[in-house]
Amino acid sequence: MSYALVRPVRLAREDIGLDDFARVAGVHPELVRRLVTLGLLEPERGPRGELRFSAAQLAALARVQRLRAGCALNYAAIGLVTDLLDRIAALESELRRARRAGG
Repeated sequence: MSYALVRPVRLAREDIGLDDFARVAGVHPELVRRLVTLGLLEPERGPRGELRFSAAQLAALARVQRLRAGCALNYAAIGLVTDLLDRIAALESELRRARRAGG
C-alpha cells in the first residue's frame, strides 16, 4: 500500500507561471528557477518561452523540500535520490503488472 506524501493541490488553471507557482508552493521564485536549472523541476515552456508549471510540479517541489529538510541532502544528491525513487516506483509497477498477468 502506498500513501501520498503531499497534499493534492488543485490549480485554477491547468498550468501556471513562475510567480504564481512560487506563491502557491510557498517558496521564493529564485528557488524555483534554481531547481529548474538543476533539473529537479521540469516545467513546460509557454509560447513566449516563459516557464509554465503543472500540479505535478508542485508535488515534485514538495518531494525536493522533504528530502532537503528530512534527510539534509544537497540538491545534487536530491537529484540522484529522486531518480532512484522514480526507478524503484517504475520497477514496482512492472512487478505488480507481471504478478497480475501471471496469475
